[in-house]
Amino acid sequence: MPVAAPARRWAGFQATWGPTVWSSASTWRRPTSPRHGARGTAPADALVMQADLQALPFAPGSFDLIWSVNTVNHLRDPVDGLRLAASLLRPGGRIALGQSSLLPDMYFAWDSRLERLVNEAVRQYYRDRYHLDERDLASVRSIVGLLRAAGLHDVTVLTQVIERVAPVRAEDERYLVETIFRDSWGERLQPYLSRDDYEALGRLCDPRHPDFALRRPDFHFLQTFTLAIGNT
Repeated sequence: MPVAAPARRWAGFQATWGPTVWSSASTWRRPTSPRHGARGTAPADALVMQADLQALPFAPGSFDLIWSVNTVNHLRDPVDGLRLAASLLRPGGRIALGQSSLLPDMYFAWDSRLERLVNEAVRQYYRDRYHLDERDLASVRSIVGLLRAAGLHDVTVLTQVIERVAPVRAEDERYLVETIFRDSWGERLQPYLSRDDYEALGRLCDPRHPDFALRRPDFHFLQTFTLAIGNT
């Protein structure tokens, strides 16, 4: 049972593992279009569902494995959510929690100052958007602790480093420009950066500008992906 937030990209990939895919999140603003997202990329025989992770319509003992990526910390009570998910596992079942960027990403190897300011702006934007204080997110990286607090045992963890250097492939450029530069950064960061820093960021993120980051010979992108697995 894969669980992802946003579920669309991950569920389509995970559907190749077996006949059942479960895509859910803590809250949903609108239904996913059938032409896009998990249903648009999953195999025809895959079961793709969208619902509240804390009100799952499955009987206990329905699954051998639950795979969740970048999701659990979106729940108001992650430990309770994991306990509910664990109740769906058969004896000997496992929950795998994937989380990106437990360590800071590196985008601008040539300008650590701007990179730091951008990362701080992103965090502040989301704190303001969801009315959170920094203390509310103090334990957001503790996925090992969440699994153990939820009663899972024999917890193991592995972190992989994802690297890209110039020249990047077309699909990598598309991911960075659309998912990071536009959707995660973009105009939303303007109130959190000085005018000069925001304009510098805009030049680095614009494929039409001569300063576009991905075409610099010193472009080196680093990101981590951590997978923690707990057993029932």
